[in-house]
Amino acid sequence: MDKIPMTPAGYAALEAELKTLKSVERPAIIQAIAEAREHGDLSENAEYHSAREKQSFIEGRIKELEGVLGLAEVIDPAKLSGPIKFGATVTLVDEDTDEQKTWKIVGEHEANVEKGLLNIRSPIARALIGKDEGDSVEVRTPGGDKSYEVLRVVYS
Repeated sequence: MDKIPMTPAGYAALEAELKTLKSVERPAIIQAIAEAREHGDLSENAEYHSAREKQSFIEGRIKELEGVLGLAEVIDPAKLSGPIKFGATVTLVDEDTDEQKTWKIVGEHEANVEKGLLNIRSPIARALIGKDEGDSVEVRTPGGDKSYEVLRVVYS
């Protein structure tokens, strides 16, 4: 399988989630299932079925996180420089509206558009890879074609 690129912060966040699931959530749901079993007939016990469903979700998420972390390739952006690549924080200006946006290009498991973390596989990130400050970039988006100018590229 292919390695999954990830920043140190993204890796740490997934590790913390995994630790919480294993040390807090899993024991709590096991306790909830045990308590629900004590209430008798399991076929009509909504608490039991709800707890089992939550346990299934938790176990699935643990497996998913273990798989992702096992394939993670942690890349420290502070050690990079040059044209835009994974880990770059890029400031763009929309050439039509003069609106500025800043994005950090990260792995798909840590991407969060609201926080300015752009999935490396997104159309904008793919268009930016290899570009440098001052370059113009054409991006095909669901809302139509957009033109951006790269103002700054920072690795931190």
